[in-house]
Amino acid sequence: MSFKLTVIAIAALVTVNWVSAQTTAPAAPQAAEPDYTISYNVGAVTDYRFRGISQTSNGPAIQGGIDFAHKSGVYLGAWVSNVVWVRAFNGASQSNMELDWYGGYKTEVAKDTTLDVGAIHYGYPGNNSGAAGTVGAGAWSNANTNEFYGALTYRIYTAKYSRSTGDFLGNINSKGSTYIDLSAAVDLGNGMTLTPHIGHQKVENTAAANYTDYALTLAKDMGRGLSLTGAVMGTSSGKNKGAGFYNNYAQFDGKYVAGSTLVLGAKYTF
Repeated sequence: MSFKLTVIAIAALVTVNWVSAQTTAPAAPQAAEPDYTISYNVGAVTDYRFRGISQTSNGPAIQGGIDFAHKSGVYLGAWVSNVVWVRAFNGASQSNMELDWYGGYKTEVAKDTTLDVGAIHYGYPGNNSGAAGTVGAGAWSNANTNEFYGALTYRIYTAKYSRSTGDFLGNINSKGSTYIDLSAAVDLGNGMTLTPHIGHQKVENTAAANYTDYALTLAKDMGRGLSLTGAVMGTSSGKNKGAGFYNNYAQFDGKYVAGSTLVLGAKYTF
């Protein structure tokens, strides 16, 4: 090849490489993981059920919360809802609100396996449950409850264990009450998730209060922070309509609070 042709070839190669460099967009840098996130949520349900038992005498509830999550796995949160059961169940003349505080630590312990440990305070501000002068005084303690919990999630499956550190939801001498929860989150596609659940509540020194609850929840992510849910749920106490620990009409404003039901809900997270 002549010197002239060699120069022309080199020039052409340089030109092609320069054009390619100008027309190929540089790779976008990955966004750095934030140190922490804070989110808020507000929603409504047709019936607020806690472990299968209605907390609102089968009535609706407005609910909301705030959550802080650190990239280390540490999290904190608070959640609030209207309730009826404290006054209706054991004669407490105050408290129509539940205010929960919780915190914990979540981390991956193996491939596809996450451990979540923490504590929660179920609070009922102003409740005088078990105080002198209230109906059933001496038979009930303060409704406020503290629990520790641990949960292990493997892929779509979660097993959770909760244990009270004192009396459980106003039941006297019930320290050490436990709840075992098994569930699975099945992704159906198109933003839909189906979650079957079964749990068992054991109340120490009150065998009549022990029961098993179940639920099947369908959730739809509507986008922009909005989600809708529909849940069929019930308890093993549901067969004792009008009698038993949870279905005595006189204790729950004459309501059947442990029976099977359909609960609809909507929540907006931002």
